[in-house]
Amino acid sequence: MMTDWPQVEVTDVERFRALAAGVPGATVTERVFPAAPERVKELLTDLDVFAEIQADLVSVTLLQRDGDRIVVLAKGARGQRARLAGQFRPGWCWLQSRFLIIGMAVAAEPGGGTRVALTGGIRVPGRAAIVPLRVRRESAKTLDRLERLLSS
Repeated sequence: MMTDWPQVEVTDVERFRALAAGVPGATVTERVFPAAPERVKELLTDLDVFAEIQADLVSVTLLQRDGDRIVVLAKGARGQRARLAGQFRPGWCWLQSRFLIIGMAVAAEPGGGTRVALTGGIRVPGRAAIVPLRVRRESAKTLDRLERLLSS
């Protein structure tokens, strides 16, 4: 069957914005870096680097992997722990636990560079919602850490 519907390609960042829009309290923070998308994706798929740049995380330990589906144990700076499960692949991350959501997407920027979008925060138990306190500030800190890492 032929259709006259237009075909549209969406980047991971555009897909991420749509996903985050369905989560009350989620605020997407974005920044463009003067680095190749492959370099940014390579850094962000390393769980040690991922933990290093995430605000309030100390470590992330891989517990299980099945393709791009993972389960990790995340430890926070104040001793808190979260068992996060979700999708983690180059250029895309959406992990959640009972009390935490961490999401990130990467896409080539038209004209050069790489756009990184992220959201996350404390999850409202039993709902796909984020408590909107400090979301923008924590996201900005994460992007600042990524920027320093890309500059070194």
